[in-house]
Amino acid sequence: MEYEEIQGDFLISTDKSKLDIEMIHKYLSKESYWSKNIPLEVVQKFIQGSVCFGLYQYHKQIGFARVITDGVIFGYLADVFILEDFRGIGLSKWMMKVILSHPDVLSFRSWMLATKDAHGLYEQFGFKTIDNPERYMRLVLLAEYPAIKNEGDK
Repeated sequence: MEYEEIQGDFLISTDKSKLDIEMIHKYLSKESYWSKNIPLEVVQKFIQGSVCFGLYQYHKQIGFARVITDGVIFGYLADVFILEDFRGIGLSKWMMKVILSHPDVLSFRSWMLATKDAHGLYEQFGFKTIDNPERYMRLVLLAEYPAIKNEGDK
């Protein structure tokens, strides 16, 4: 089900046909600390398998977030970003409110996310550091994506 919220000149939508996949890929592969060099094909594939939230000013995409979920009990919030020119005006808070009030996530028992520097934002919405971190495990098969070589590189 597509879902939209409007606030002034801004729109948040779950309509995947509106997503600027090239812009999302560019930000994640070149500007984010968590997905440097991510291949475009990977971005295209994860968009298909996630609930995606595009943030737009007029028709230009300026932000993105996605929820990886079983659709009933659990959600993992990932790849949240707002372009630098649009930070500091409350858009990330609004995006979080929209994501957490989406009808498809209201039944969730728990959420997870990972962040290096946005703890203050997420704490405002009830996220906390993990109790009993010794209970959690992870398997890392690829620490980071290899650098993308240009056609002229050897």
